Amino acid sequence: MSTGAPLRVLAISSLYPPHHLGGYELVHRGVDERLRASGADVRVLATDHVEPGAAERGLRDDPDVHRELRWYWRDHAFPRLRPRQVLALERHNHRVLRRHLTGHRPDVVVFWAMGGMSLSLVGAVRRAGVPAVFVVHDRWPIYGPVFDRFARMLRPLLRARGPVARRLGSDRPRGPEGTVLLNSLRLADELVRTRSIPPGWHVLAPGIPLPDAPAPERPWAGRLLCLGRLDERKGVDVVVDALSLLPGATTLTVVGGGDPSVGDDLRARADRAGVGHRLELRPAVERDALPALFADHDALVFPVRWSEPFGLVPLEAMSFGRPVVSTAVGGQAEYLEDGDNALVVPVDDADAVAGAVRRLAEDDDLRSRLRAGGLRTATGMDETRFQAGVEAAIRRAAGR
Repeated sequence: MSTGAPLRVLAISSLYPPHHLGGYELVHRGVDERLRASGADVRVLATDHVEPGAAERGLRDDPDVHRELRWYWRDHAFPRLRPRQVLALERHNHRVLRRHLTGHRPDVVVFWAMGGMSLSLVGAVRRAGVPAVFVVHDRWPIYGPVFDRFARMLRPLLRARGPVARRLGSDRPRGPEGTVLLNSLRLADELVRTRSIPPGWHVLAPGIPLPDAPAPERPWAGRLLCLGRLDERKGVDVVVDALSLLPGATTLTVVGGGDPSVGDDLRARADRAGVGHRLELRPAVERDALPALFADHDALVFPVRWSEPFGLVPLEAMSFGRPVVSTAVGGQAEYLEDGDNALVVPVDDADAVAGAVRRLAEDDDLRSRLRAGGLRTATGMDETRFQAGVEAAIRRAAGR
């Protein structure tokens, strides 16, 4: 390999902005942008998922993004597929991968979100002799193999499954190997206990892009914000229940795409509680809309009920100087400090959420203290530190 040639990177992931604006995807794009800025030739290979109305909304892809892979996950579920359909999907994905490996000739392949994907692509990259880096920010090494239709189809073949898999394009492994970067110790604990990752993994906590300046302080007006994907595990229904326990001037804005049925359920729940007029649902927004969004709200509520590997939304609120009310059941517990940079509440406890909001409304000093603590925390978790660490790992794997 000539060290004078640009580093060539092939990044593989299920979703990619602007057609999905989750934290995992935004972090991925940030690394790609850094690599391109340093002179690397980055190609992104993602699934053919496209947001409805993308053309009308003017959504445009970043340079060299190829939405060609097919996905087992559709409409928020894993549909049943006949063996012939599984084989067709796998063969298509392997044809696409081979074309990009041949045409792009990457020095390294970086695997990102692989849930619901053809995990046989991992083995195909290994067989092609290309080093790989795995940036794992969710539990896909655990649940991915469980829902891998191709692997499930091959299991009954016993001894014949290896040759059959190789003939179709790949055999094992179907999970991370070699260089594995995780976003939190919480996630590492789960993946190690389930033997889903090899030894030698590293934790590299992600960060956020810091704004030029935080949003100005404002008198309390009772405007609450929930930001993130519409998903039952996010616990937004708890905030809707809390809304009925708070003064009538208190409102809730929910910003995020995802499962439309969750939004419908939230609207119905609010109407039953008599607070439907105080709830506003908005679609997901790009990061350039965040300054105005946070400036227009008094506090962020992050009531997730599942052990999220590393929630970035509270950090984003802190970077804009907004107080945070949050549960601490996932990786975000590694930076949340109750009373210093956030108010921590139990899971599924609308009374506690309402109580925390009342404390914020009644105590100017508390809001100022949380603002200062949050700004300190966010400043120490600038995304450039994370991006530099991922870039270094990629260059090491590529022999650079």
